Amino acid sequence: MAQDTPGREPRIAVIVPHLNQPDHLERSLSALDAQSFDRAEVEVVVVDNGSRALPREVVARHPGVRLIEEPEPGPGPARNAGVAATRAPLLAFVDADCVADPRWLEVIADAFRDPQAEVIGGDVRILMRDPARPGPIEAYEAIFAFRQREYIRKMGFSGTGNLAMRREVFARVGPFAGIGAAEDAEWGRRARARGVVTRYEPRMIVHHPARESLRELQLKWDRHISHQFAEAAAQGRRGLAKWALKTAAMALSPAAEIPRILASDRVPDMRARLLAFGVLTRIRAYRARRMLEALLGGAARGASGRWNRD
Repeated sequence: MAQDTPGREPRIAVIVPHLNQPDHLERSLSALDAQSFDRAEVEVVVVDNGSRALPREVVARHPGVRLIEEPEPGPGPARNAGVAATRAPLLAFVDADCVADPRWLEVIADAFRDPQAEVIGGDVRILMRDPARPGPIEAYEAIFAFRQREYIRKMGFSGTGNLAMRREVFARVGPFAGIGAAEDAEWGRRARARGVVTRYEPRMIVHHPARESLRELQLKWDRHISHQFAEAAAQGRRGLAKWALKTAAMALSPAAEIPRILASDRVPDMRARLLAFGVLTRIRAYRARRMLEALLGGAARGASGRWNRD
């Protein structure tokens, strides 16, 4: 990106929440530096959410990037602070551990040339160490993680790691929820209730590193299960009955995913497909067990409250 040009109003505000990931943040900001879009039309703000050490040196290496702080824990409050600290009419959200494709901002600007476009979500792909020979978790996440197309088309929301919207839409829908909720899904529900349509844009691409271990995957699902069970329990007996059915289906689900694994174009060969299936069976078994524990009263302990504190 070129340097800021004084006097020109930005068209896009890029908001990057950050917590204890300075190396990832360096890579993410470098990807924003390399965008094909004119830097004079972009403002970038990093919102630190309580890191052990503020990433001042990282941010200082990237001219035109500002660093602010949001003490309230959670990615939602951090993103809200970023919105408040910027002024561009278009808002683009990317996570500190994501690497934006060089045309990411160009695609966003192009998509919003359509006056009917209000919110768009893009493709999230796994950043592999060796794409020709992915590890087990890389292969699994390449197929099953960040299914943005399905989230948007079936459930009407986009993950906030690759999301853009008009500022006026954010003002109409309201801020992201706090740490006690899955803020992307919760915001998407409110947006739909107000008639806002989220579009999927496959050209809008970011890359996300795979998790390092099976335990990291389990912690991810602990958070999701905590949120989802709270929603089910709030519906009373009907919600709990549906939860019980979903728990049984989860335990039996790996075989139903074989066609998806075989058809996926996101892994290179049969070896990777077999590795993905192996991780899938372990994760689905873990999810089924934790869902059953939640139903029996043993797992709804607020894991969501530690989303970024571990």
